[in-house]
Amino acid sequence: MNRRRRPARSLLLALLLALAAAGCSGSDDPKAAGATAPPATTAAPPTTSAPAEPSTTAAPAPVRYRYPVAGCRATYGQHSGYPAADMFTGRGCAFVAPVAGRVDEVTRTDTWRQASDRGADRGGRSVSLVGVDGVRYYGSHLEAVAPGIAPGVTVRAGRLLGRVGNSGSASITPVHLHFGISWPTRPGIWWVRRGMVPPQRYLVRAARKAAGAEVPECQARC
Repeated sequence: MNRRRRPARSLLLALLLALAAAGCSGSDDPKAAGATAPPATTAAPPTTSAPAEPSTTAAPAPVRYRYPVAGCRATYGQHSGYPAADMFTGRGCAFVAPVAGRVDEVTRTDTWRQASDRGADRGGRSVSLVGVDGVRYYGSHLEAVAPGIAPGVTVRAGRLLGRVGNSGSASITPVHLHFGISWPTRPGIWWVRRGMVPPQRYLVRAARKAAGAEVPECQARC
């Protein structure tokens, strides 16, 4: 009787051991459990900005200057009292635009009287010009203002602005062009307009450029 039960007990024991072994094999290793690893995630390619387009802004055109007296020889000296230049030359010689720009103020009538000697009237007939370089140029004691020259008119460098004379306070001095450099102001600020910056360096550079050579040919008393 007991001998017949032993094989059954042995079979039951072997089954229990097999189940225990299967339970122990369920480890955390996904491979051991027959699981497949999750698919690897690939990082998105870094975003790159589009290459900057080359600038199409053109370089500003060079500013061209002209000597303010054209067609005549002129000598000049420092004005007394404030920065400006008196350019002595012949009556009727051309006062031209030193640079391209816009006509600022124009005085066609000579109202200066020696008895009153008002500062605002001393220039006599005059023209001022605000250049493309932002500088205001002023010429006075003119014999006449050129036709077509009026406030707001756009001119090129070298355009005739007037003729040199001795209007204003120059009526008691030799014929000359009073030439002044300043910054633009509202109309009527004559004490700035007449000259705030010594123009001699500008005149030398403009004369050198007009000569066209470092050593120009001799033209008088050679």
